[in-house]
Amino acid sequence: MRFMVMVKATADSEAGVLPTQEEFAAMGAFNEQLVRAGVMEAGEGLHPSSRGARVAFSGKDRRVIDGPFAETKELVAGFWIWKCASLQEAIEWVRKCPNPMRTDSEIEIRQIYSAEDFGDALTPELREQEERLRKEVQSRAA
Repeated sequence: MRFMVMVKATADSEAGVLPTQEEFAAMGAFNEQLVRAGVMEAGEGLHPSSRGARVAFSGKDRRVIDGPFAETKELVAGFWIWKCASLQEAIEWVRKCPNPMRTDSEIEIRQIYSAEDFGDALTPELREQEERLRKEVQSRAA
């Protein structure tokens, strides 16, 4: 199973406060454990929402909304993609994580859909397309 593990934003992360050298080192050590255990597939921090945008969809219309966005607690400041045997395993890894923020913070864990989750709606042709695109993306990353 694959999971997106999201570090929720705080007032500091939205203000662009960067981690200290010690905080970078602690998170680096944790990431090293994840990589050596074969869990971590990707992980990145995100700039504050003031440097982002949203696109709102209404039928065929599109509306761009520039950041910053109001509800800090609903925003994501960073993420990992992990491969774990279960949600419980992902939870256990998060419990070992150093606090990603200087203040109280939260990390959200969500399972990523796999092709099997979509049943008959994902036809063999669409599955082939999905696999082809995945391979193309991976080849570009190498």
